[in-house]
Amino acid sequence: MAPTTVFFCKECGYESSKWLGKCPSCNNWNSLIEEKIVKDKKQNRTFNDKSVVIKLEDIKLKEDIRIDTGYEELNRVFGSGIVEGSISLIGGEPGIGKSTLIMQICNNLAKQGIVLYVSGEESETQVKLRCDRLGILSPNIFFLNETNISEIENKIEEIKPKFCIIDSIQTMYDSDIQSGAGSVTQVKEVTARLMYLAKRKLVTTLVIGHVTKDGTIAGPRVLEHMVDTVIYIEGERFFSNRIVRSVKNRFGSTNEIGIFEMCDEGMIEVTNISDVFLSNNSNILPGTAITGTLEGNSTILLEIQALTSHSYYNMPRRVANGVDLNRLNMILAVLEKRCNIALGMNDIYVNVIGGIKIDEPAVDLALAISIVSSYKNIVIPPTYVFIAEIGLTGEVRSINNIEKRLKEVEKLRLQENIWQ
Repeated sequence: MAPTTVFFCKECGYESSKWLGKCPSCNNWNSLIEEKIVKDKKQNRTFNDKSVVIKLEDIKLKEDIRIDTGYEELNRVFGSGIVEGSISLIGGEPGIGKSTLIMQICNNLAKQGIVLYVSGEESETQVKLRCDRLGILSPNIFFLNETNISEIENKIEEIKPKFCIIDSIQTMYDSDIQSGAGSVTQVKEVTARLMYLAKRKLVTTLVIGHVTKDGTIAGPRVLEHMVDTVIYIEGERFFSNRIVRSVKNRFGSTNEIGIFEMCDEGMIEVTNISDVFLSNNSNILPGTAITGTLEGNSTILLEIQALTSHSYYNMPRRVANGVDLNRLNMILAVLEKRCNIALGMNDIYVNVIGGIKIDEPAVDLALAISIVSSYKNIVIPPTYVFIAEIGLTGEVRSINNIEKRLKEVEKLRLQENIWQ
């Protein structure tokens, strides 16, 4: 059949027969790209060979529906383990440790069944070198260097693995589609076929995805809607800590995080998360305050640092690393209006230790205290923890789940003085 020209939105996957300057679905400008596709009549895919209508209450859940990844931190992010037959998307910047972590997961999953590692970017030699570096030697791990999704399906039917790794989704293609690998059409179709295979054959699938310059998964956002779980691996280039964050999970809570440390032996999980974000208390200086924030079901104690200095320019600088700049400006306005602290002619720099980003109102009080501490040159004892939201009228407001935060404070023996 002759190819048909279709315009796709690279942000949301909206399809149009003609080019539009603004996407009607997501309202982004200049996001529609042209692709040529061939529409053939294909066999309809269903998850079951025979469709049967049954009552929801009659569905029986298996006890072993959750699969242990071998890491408690990662199990919590997935929601007590990976669900059998699910498809998960794992993204992160280049060099962040996606392939390293996936290979370590393969070593643990191989104890429970056959693992098929499909790579479209690396040769068998490159993958073998990584395995030797990580000390991975398992007879249940099989390697396939292929990018054609039809060939991958045939190999899965042949060896019948329990787990499948796709590295990466942007390199896979469907030969029935004329557009190149990584295009919107290819990514959508390949993901749909993998999802169909995972549900029908109960093959637990982990898909690695590239990210854009903005840090989001490359390709249409509809890709994230198709999969069951979306995991991001975050971290600064000059820090060894890696944050594994769940942004979508059909089988558990979102915004769960797990902390790993990148070492020569691979990724090592950090059991005490709060120790990563608290500096050494032996060197106590002004401008530091400790707070407690919730990430999913986990409570993390964070250290917020602030620096105020006289500005020699007409427009003082406001720099916020790890917190929202608009939130910082609001707190500065409250301090000037309600507390009579003149900060209008000062450069103000705020940083969250550890490189984590937080947007919870519960850190408002710690943010304000650290700024005042730096401005007044007053040292805040490390045994003080500040957990509260600040209103526009200057009142200190209570926050939710204070019990969980207090338990984490008590565990680290910082409960001597707690401000709420």
